[in-house]
Formats: sequence, C-alpha cells, structure tokens
Amino acid sequence: MNLRRTLATAAVAAVTAPAVLLSASTAFADTKTPAQTQQKPAYAELKKAADDAKKAYEDAVVAEKAGREKINATMEALDQDSHPLKAAYLAADKAAKAAAADRTAADKAVTDARAALDEAKDEEGKAKAQEALSAAEAEAKTAAGAKANADAQRKVAGDAWNDAQVAALREWNKVLNASAEARKAKDAADKALAAAAGCVRVPGLTVLANRLPSKVVAGTTVDFSFTVANATDRTLDVDPLVFFQLNAKVQEQHFMKVQWADGSGWRALDLTEGPSHIASVKGMKPGARTEVKMRMTLEKEAPAIDAWALLAGDASDAYNPCVHGPMNRYVFKVLPAGSKPGTVGEAKPGKVEDKDRPKPKSAAQTGSSSSAGSTASAQPASAVTGGSLATTGASPAVPQLALVGGGAVLLGTGAVFAVRRHRGARGTN
Repeated sequence: MNLRRTLATAAVAAVTAPAVLLSASTAFADTKTPAQTQQKPAYAELKKAADDAKKAYEDAVVAEKAGREKINATMEALDQDSHPLKAAYLAADKAAKAAAADRTAADKAVTDARAALDEAKDEEGKAKAQEALSAAEAEAKTAAGAKANADAQRKVAGDAWNDAQVAALREWNKVLNASAEARKAKDAADKALAAAAGCVRVPGLTVLANRLPSKVVAGTTVDFSFTVANATDRTLDVDPLVFFQLNAKVQEQHFMKVQWADGSGWRALDLTEGPSHIASVKGMKPGARTEVKMRMTLEKEAPAIDAWALLAGDASDAYNPCVHGPMNRYVFKVLPAGSKPGTVGEAKPGKVEDKDRPKPKSAAQTGSSSSAGSTASAQPASAVTGGSLATTGASPAVPQLALVGGGAVLLGTGAVFAVRRHRGARGTN
C-alpha cells in the first residue's frame, strides 16, 4: 500500500516539474510569397488567440487552486480514523492481528501436545496424549484458515483505502496537466503574437522627395513633393514619416516652416517635436504610388546653416501591425537672405541605418493620422518615370526584421530629439 501511494505521489511531482522552454517561432517575422502569406493567420486572429489562451490559462489557475484545496481535504479526510475506508482497514487489521495471535497459540498447543505424547509411559497415557494432539491439530488448522481469511479481508480493505487515495491523486494529476497545457498554449500564443508584432523591414516601400533643392535662400519659399510607392507584394496602410530640421538650437527651428497639402489646404509640421506621420494612405495596393505636395518657407533671419529632412514609410497590414520601409536623409544648405545660388540641383537621398531610425510613439499616445492630399491617383509604380523613383525597382527584396533604436538620433548633429507622432481625424490602424 505504501509503495503504491509513493508511486502516485511521484507521478504528481513529475507533472509539477518545470516545463520545457518553448522555442520562439519567427515565422511571422519573415516575408512570404502571396500564396504563403494567405496561409498565415491575420494579426487580429493571433490577438484573439492570445486573449483566449490567456483566459483559458487564468481559468486553469483557478481550477488548480480549487483542485489543490480539494486534494488536501480529501487526503486529510482519508487519513482520519473515522473515515469509513480507513475504519474498515483498521478493523480488518485488528482482526488479522488477532487471528495471527490465535494461530500462534494453536501452533504452540500442537507443539506441546506432541511433546506430551512423546513423554507418555503407558498405553492409556499415550491414548490421552494422542487425543489431545488431534484436537490441537484441528484447532490449529481452524486458526490457520481464520488467519488466511482475516489477511485477505485486511488486503481488500487496505486496497480500497489506498485506491481511494490514488484516485484522488489521479484527479489532481489531471488538474495539473490541464494547467500545464494551458500555460504552454498561452506561451505559444503570446510568442506568435509577439513575432507578428515585431517590426518588419520592407525595402519595397519607398518615400522619396521630388524637387527638394540642395540649397535654399533664407527669405524664400520652395514647393516640392514626396512620392510614396508600394513596390511590395502586399496591400498596406501607409503612414509616411516626415521630419525636417535645421542644424540649430531648438529655439531656432521657428525660422523654418514646413507644410503639406491635405487636399483641402496646407497643414504645418511641428518642427520642434520630432517626426510626424502625415498623408495616410489606407489600403495601398501592390505597385501603387501617390504624391504629396510640400512647401518650405525660410525666414530672412534664418541662420546660414545645414538642414535636413527624413522621409520613410511606416505601414501595417493584416498580418503585421509594424511594417517599415527604408528611411532616406536629404541634406540641404540654407544660404543667407539675398544670396544668388545660381543653378541649384536636387538634394540627394542618403540611407539611414535602422538603429538610427526615429521611433514614433504609439497610436494611443498620438491619435490618428490624416488622409493624404495627392496630386495623382494611386497607380502602378512602374508608371512613374524619371526622378528618384527609378531606384524603387520592379520587385522588392526579402524584408528583414527592423531593429529600432530607443531614441531618435539626429544624424550629423549628435543631438537626441524626442519623437512625437502627429495624426489628424482619420486613422489607418
């Protein structure tokens, strides 16, 4: 009985041992072909699965607590002498011990009767001794049968008591297994959601400036634009990320004013608060592009200093809430008021490393973005000719997971600016 109980307890201990660590799946961070992409669960589905798994685990934890209380109460009750099963075992054990004592006494009586027969001298004495021996042997046989029956009854009672304990432990084992499986399911769902939530690098999503001059004279206004092109194989909700800055102190940024056309008028960028998401394009099809008008004015008092702009495509789709296109950095010079710069070329794009890419705040902190005012309707990127769009190519490279730095590092100045995401009334996420 003790061995069976020990084995049952060991089985429970095995279940409560630490679970094997789950390996994190990176499937959701990889770029797939259109056919493969359609087989992936959407991010909303992963989120629901994670929420459901979390609820199931919480329920399992509650059930485990209740099960622990139940097994403790059951085992304590079974250990009470008043419990029917233990009481039956104790009674059977007492009877078996009494039967064993009776058999011992009967066996001793047989031994004594044999000794008396051996010591008898005459025929009459031998006859009486033989009669006593036969009676003792009959009593010993009866005692042996009684002991065997009592031992069997004790075993039945002991097995019934022990089986009740094992049954209780098995039920507890089921509760622990359910809790462990719920935890494994929760961990797997959380890791799948985290993998899908990680920012995916998509080279085919480009935001490029058009007609942004390499030199701007203080006291003048220049009109230019930027083009968003989706040369990927997925439909994206795109939020272009735009940042303009003078290489000057924060309080001097007011000398430069940058605006963008939202379709009904001009909207100003806040140049002191970091990158802004503007001109949101929802449901941008593969191969589509759109152009956003921009306007920059430099006051006469603007310092003769370098300035720069950052342009990138932040996006999301049904499978990834964070999709990043490459970021381009355009450097241009501010010339003193009244300067005659002569023929001025366009500012050339330079790449920004992922580690230096500004990290916008979450949509919950910044609100929703405004829709774009475009100079042309979305059309295949292959239809765009000339300018800097020729660098987009016909087919995107395989996206890589983007590692985004915790701070927004302004290249060329060494200063760190806080990043704020600006959005208007209509959002894309």
